[in-house]
Amino acid sequence: MSESAITISNLSKRFGDLTALDDLSLEIGWGELFGILGPNGAGKSTTVNILSTLLEPTNGSATIDGHDVVFDPEGVREVIGVCPQEPAFYRFLTGEENIALIGEMHLVPKEILKERVRTMVEKIGMEDHIKRLAKEYSGGMIRRISMLMALVNDPKIALLDEPTVAMDPQSRRAVWDFIRELKKNGKAIILTTHYMEEAQELCDRVAIIDEGRLIEIGSPEELMKKHQAKNLEEVFLKLTGKKLREAV
Repeated sequence: MSESAITISNLSKRFGDLTALDDLSLEIGWGELFGILGPNGAGKSTTVNILSTLLEPTNGSATIDGHDVVFDPEGVREVIGVCPQEPAFYRFLTGEENIALIGEMHLVPKEILKERVRTMVEKIGMEDHIKRLAKEYSGGMIRRISMLMALVNDPKIALLDEPTVAMDPQSRRAVWDFIRELKKNGKAIILTTHYMEEAQELCDRVAIIDEGRLIEIGSPEELMKKHQAKNLEEVFLKLTGKKLREAV
């Protein structure tokens, strides 16, 4: 295990004339729940896509548990779980079958997989719906299933890109508890979210980025104190000049 879970050094990504990510540097430790906040187009998902080896950076580097995302993508994929912003699932399989399929692809032994799926489903409050076809699920249910698909291989590092979008408050709280448990087990977690109360509640540190650039980093408490704000949403507004309704 490397000293840092994730190291990002001077990372940039350009799409033609558009700079989606501009010289980003971050270091994230084991057992740390790290939030990346910003309006749409800020570079949050671009960062996650580079870390998950779906995109190559234009400049700079990133390592995941010591594996370089460009030169050792297979090593990266062995230690991460990714909950993407746009869920990918099989509509004509049940939720349970979707999760188990990913576990089988990761060669999780059958008995371990069966018990792991059962436990995860209970923790996230899906036990009454897990036998239904995925095409029948609401948006919030799909998000919960997508997160379990990302984590069924018990990865060292979880990349969660807006995992609670479209969830009702009760489901969101269940997911919050589940994410907290991941952290307690020593996993490093990157969480992108538009919900400032979610980041304030869960994250050890947050990075606020806008137009691809890092503009502030620290714990929610540090940032609120530094910017004389009553909550993280107010910090976000002061730093970006954007209200949340403009960010979503």
